Amino acid sequence: MNLTSKQRAYLKSLAMTQDPIIYLGKSSLTPENTKNVEEALAARELIKIGVQKNCDDDPKEIADIVAERTHAQVVQVIGRKIVLYRPGKDKNRKIELPRAAKKE
Repeated sequence: MNLTSKQRAYLKSLAMTQDPIIYLGKSSLTPENTKNVEEALAARELIKIGVQKNCDDDPKEIADIVAERTHAQVVQVIGRKIVLYRPGKDKNRKIELPRAAKKE
């Protein structure tokens, strides 16, 4: 699933009011951190991750790796903050995205 610019903008607006719920530090992306991200996405669909200053890895690279491992979409990476989205199961969806425009 690829997000349209309209859907991405909508998710960015929702994420603006959120605080990071997971922080990555010196050990960067460990299997435990990946599991925590997986559980958070299952519970919330849209999460914000903070990359602390003592983490030497590039936040954009971390975002791509964790998104691939958790089958999520990278909504945005601003500075040391990562926003990820993964839709919940049909019955458990919490976020209703704007519909993608039909191509003519």
